[in-house]
Amino acid sequence: MRVGLLTEGGYPYVDGDAVLWCDRLVRGLEQHEFDVYALSRGRSRHGEDFVPLPPQVRRVRTAPLRTAEDDGVAYGRRARRRFAECYGELAAAVCAGGAAGTGRAEDAGSTAAEGASGAVFRDAATDQADRFGSALYALAELARTTGGLAGALRSETAVRTLERACRAPHALRTAREARVPDLLTVAAHLARALRPLSLDWYGDDGLGAADLCHATTGGPAALAGLLARHFDDVPLLVTEYGVHLRSHYLTLGPGTAAPAVRALLGAFQSLLAAEVYRGAAILTPGNAHARRWQERCGADRDRIRTVYPGMAAGRFTEVGEAPDRAEPDTLVWVGRVEPAKDLVCLLHAFAEVRKERPGARLRIVGAPAGAEGAAYLGHCRALAAHLFPDEAEGAHAVGDNPVSFDEIGAPGAPTLPDAYAAGAVVVLSSVVEGFPVGLVEAMFCGRATVSTDVGAVVEVIGGTGLVVPPRNPRALAEACVALLRDSRRRERLGAAARARALELFTVEQNIAAFHGIYLDIVSHSPVRRVVLDESGAPLPFATPAESHVPGRWTGPTPRALPRGIPAWATDAPVRATPLAAEGAR
Repeated sequence: MRVGLLTEGGYPYVDGDAVLWCDRLVRGLEQHEFDVYALSRGRSRHGEDFVPLPPQVRRVRTAPLRTAEDDGVAYGRRARRRFAECYGELAAAVCAGGAAGTGRAEDAGSTAAEGASGAVFRDAATDQADRFGSALYALAELARTTGGLAGALRSETAVRTLERACRAPHALRTAREARVPDLLTVAAHLARALRPLSLDWYGDDGLGAADLCHATTGGPAALAGLLARHFDDVPLLVTEYGVHLRSHYLTLGPGTAAPAVRALLGAFQSLLAAEVYRGAAILTPGNAHARRWQERCGADRDRIRTVYPGMAAGRFTEVGEAPDRAEPDTLVWVGRVEPAKDLVCLLHAFAEVRKERPGARLRIVGAPAGAEGAAYLGHCRALAAHLFPDEAEGAHAVGDNPVSFDEIGAPGAPTLPDAYAAGAVVVLSSVVEGFPVGLVEAMFCGRATVSTDVGAVVEVIGGTGLVVPPRNPRALAEACVALLRDSRRRERLGAAARARALELFTVEQNIAAFHGIYLDIVSHSPVRRVVLDESGAPLPFATPAESHVPGRWTGPTPRALPRGIPAWATDAPVRATPLAAEGAR
């Protein structure tokens, strides 16, 4: 089948998000053809920024989310009036529907507070979602007619329309407080988020030729898939290893923007997420944590299939199968150094561990994530020097600190498997975590683990390691000491963790799961195309039965009729040859 792969800021760019997962998926499903449609978060980028593409990638089409202020499209009076109507409906839904989209009642305004029943509130939420969806597709139809809406979405008309919606009687209380700078910020964000409306990716020469659209994230990438479904009836699969709406809330937290901006953008993103979840044929979250977010935003649980990210286990095989060569009483932490990893808590916990195990050592292996991570690493180094002065065995020996900081490639940790192999226990101390990749790598290596209960940690570890509350140094220390004292328990947990990781988190299971989902979607939502012969007439039995079996088949390919009015229906009818005349020949 032909798959339209929709990405945002990721594949096929070398420095994109989730590029490794997408590349493994495309290479693993070599029996299918892929057309990649990539949205870049910066300006236009070129093909030299791509990763090496396999032959099953037929073409790549890219578009930037950020565009020029004016796209050069001239709008007539009727088009301007129609845009104001449609954009006004969308803005009204955003200004009134924030609580409906997020499932939270604190921003629902006075209506819910005045004693309205839950059923009435749900009906109102459904009405706002329907209003948002109708306005969204009406804007898409207008963009297709006029050639794009990039300029209109950044125009003064858009800002004034948004202002009227904010001042409406039923608007959110926070939205009514929006000032002109807030409205300009919100309008600019909506213009970027609605960028797929103005793209030329739809129709018979684009996503309309695909059998399936696979959006690798929510947001604008999934919106492009919704439009392909709207225009061309192409089924949509949405994969979220990190929930787009959750990422928005984490990025635009308190103090990052004005309250009105956060309220309006949160309402828009929640309504867009609800529309994506409603329109997708199947949703594939990467863990139960993401699944709960999707269900809370209105996703039908019958259409949700959890598919864990696939990770390459081969490079950890030697460490996982070899006898334990870990240094005794050594704890290892591996990851990106940033405040969310809470290394400060880990250092204080290690101080408690040293009271019970004076010979214990802690190895922190990882590089800082940006300037903030570098500053945090410096703070952690200073704290370690304060908590653990250099120790020496005798009066004439050189002192050594029990806490070491390394990066992958350093003599102490030449490779990632070596870093895990050096530890008797691997520790994860995060306060925020999505899917814990480092924890799965430790499981591949057969290491016992101690982790904090955040994100998908409990789901991943599944009883093969110890889990403690976050921001609790004493609980973290007690769990580490318990494992350092019992080598047999470490071995049992490590073996069970490796078996679980090989069963659930490999590339092979990920590819097999998506292959089955692809076939399931197409079998329930086939894209019907009329196949023509050389004369332009419909060709009965043109698609052989074996074409439904995965694989590549040689021979001439019948010409598929583009969607729309068949050519044979518009041409002059072909007269049949009379039987008598045929017999006279």
